[in-house]
Formats: sequence, structure tokens, C-alpha cells
Amino acid sequence: MTLNVVKGKFMWAKLTKKEQLTEDLWKMWLKPEEKFDFKPGQYCTIGSGGIERAYSIASSPDEDQIELFIELVPPPDGNLTPLLNELNVGDTVTMRLRAKGIFVLKPEFKNHVMVGTVTGVAPYVSMMRKHLNESESSDKNFIILEGASYLDEFGYDEELMLLDKSNNNVTFEASVSRPDEERNDSWTGYKGRVNNILLDRLDEWGLNPSETIVYACGHPGMIEDVKEKLENSDYTFLEERFWKD
Repeated sequence: MTLNVVKGKFMWAKLTKKEQLTEDLWKMWLKPEEKFDFKPGQYCTIGSGGIERAYSIASSPDEDQIELFIELVPPPDGNLTPLLNELNVGDTVTMRLRAKGIFVLKPEFKNHVMVGTVTGVAPYVSMMRKHLNESESSDKNFIILEGASYLDEFGYDEELMLLDKSNNNVTFEASVSRPDEERNDSWTGYKGRVNNILLDRLDEWGLNPSETIVYACGHPGMIEDVKEKLENSDYTFLEERFWKD
């Protein structure tokens, strides 16, 4: 996508902090020059070097900076993330003025099952930070099921485990898909791809399907498989794809 610099459609956002998790995963915080309103679960569109892409927001709307969780995708598939990875604190990116997306919390459901792979956890972090302490959410159950290849790819596991420990209505579970590799030697959690263990976990949680919405965000293969598994059930399904195969 070529960035058309049209006045009134974008603003500048300054990089204020960057936290590298692995060689190809990092968090970055942006300070927009103007107030940026969004709903938890929505995405922002940022640009650098004439290229724009959309990224789900991990921060709450109550925070004054935009927090993103980004995975490096090298060329030819990735064009913007290599540029973002080279940015230093103080550098700027463009940001479209409006957040977009319908991947937001659906309050009519009692149970919210949030399935994500690696950076696909970002919208759920935003939802948890915003909604968890609101009175209308006290009678709802939130279950986050995150998958990754390696244990060091869970960018928000400590925060989510703390929410699990501190709230009776929050459950956080994680699974690695390559448990036998040396990088995962210390892993003691679930094993396998999240789409492959989801049905067993749903049975274990004992949720009423008609009162439950299952969200899926991240790898399109995971999303498609979850969608197929729930197709003939009474679960409601909502997806957010970062890209399409």
C-alpha cells in the first residue's frame, strides 16, 4: 500500500519506548500528536517509508499512549515491519486519525473465550485492561487461550497470569506447539496448537455454548480451523485476521 499524504487524514506519532522480546518480536509505544480514540479490540493504521499497515492495539483507551505488539516479517512478505524494527526512541511514524474494526467485546454474552496466536493476543489485552474492572463485566467470564511456537513468544503472559490469579472470572491458559524443542525445555503448560486443544478445553470449562462467544485473532490457519470446528455448534464466533493465506 502506498501512503498518500493527504492533510487531515493522518497525524504523526512519536516512538517513546521499545521493548525487544525476541529477535523478531517487540512491543512499541507511540504518542500521537492528537487524541486518538478507539474501542478495545480495534486497530490503528501506522506508516513509515511510504508504507502503511494496520495493527491491533494492546493498550486501553484510558492510556495516553498506543501500545503495539509486533512481529518482524521479512521481505518479500513483510515490508513495513523491517522499517519499524529499525526505529529508535524519538523517531516518528504516521498514524491514520481513526481506529477501525468490529473485533470488540460483545457484552450480550456471559462467557468470552479469546483464542489468539502470539501477537493476536493484543486486542484481548486491551479488552481486559478496559473492561475487567467495570461493573457490567463482573458477571462475565473471560478465558484467554494463547498459542505460540515458543514460550518466550508470550508477550503478555505475566500480566494475564496476574489477572487470572487476582480475578475469579478470568482464566489464562497457554500452549506451545513445539514442546520438544530445546527452547521450550522449561515449559510445563499445555502442548499443541491452540486450535487443536480448543474443543477439549471448552469441554473442561463446561460453558453453555448459547451463552458463549469465541473470539479468534492471529494466524489465519488457526482462525479458519477454529471456525470450522465451531461451525455446527451453538457457540458464536468472531474473527480478526492479520492477513489472509
